[in-house]
Amino acid sequence: MIIFLSSLAAAIAALGGGYLAFKSRNRLNLALGFTAGVILGLVAFDLLPEIFDISRNTGLDPIWPMIALVSGFLLFHIIEKSILIHHAVENKYGPHQHPHVGVAGAVALSGHSLLDGVSIGLAFQVNTSVGVAVAIAVIGHRFADGFNTTNVMLHHQNKIKTAKRMLFIASVMPILGGLSTLLFTLSESILGIYLGFFAGFLLYIGASDILPQAHSRGSSRLTIGLTVIGTIFIFFVTRFA
Repeated sequence: MIIFLSSLAAAIAALGGGYLAFKSRNRLNLALGFTAGVILGLVAFDLLPEIFDISRNTGLDPIWPMIALVSGFLLFHIIEKSILIHHAVENKYGPHQHPHVGVAGAVALSGHSLLDGVSIGLAFQVNTSVGVAVAIAVIGHRFADGFNTTNVMLHHQNKIKTAKRMLFIASVMPILGGLSTLLFTLSESILGIYLGFFAGFLLYIGASDILPQAHSRGSSRLTIGLTVIGTIFIFFVTRFA
């Protein structure tokens, strides 16, 4: 029951983040600036420290998560460019923008949401205190993930209805992931490699996709400031957790 409740709280947090993104869509460049900072913070203060902890505790050579990181970065780069080349329509979409790319990004974030639920379930398999600590961390950044999922969809010109559907999917995934751990266990080494892959994906969409678009209509001090605030926000979320 505690796994289900923790996963449900993570789902609600994602919906809250998505709701905030919808409310701010009229000033999407500012929201994207904040999102880029959030993504940088997740990689630097959440994913990479977790990878190094797993490597130290399991004896996993850190080179493997780093190979996975580069693979995640390059794979999404290839997917995005292939979609844009295949679906190129002159003057219809701006640089790096196409609904299919937004859906691909949202699907990847949904996959991470599933693993967030798995992380909660596996942590409670260790003991309750570890489970609570992991649940707090996951719930904290699920809000950011819901915000990011919605902004990725809106950034790539997807319809509001489609963006809401993907947000719902991303929100439900932690519940499914948490409940699935009643059926299996996952090696820490495999989890470390997966986290490396996802960190590479996040670095790509943050630095090569979202941040340039945030400044596509001209840089502003407010946009830059929100990027910094997003990074600091995740720093305090991860330190508190």
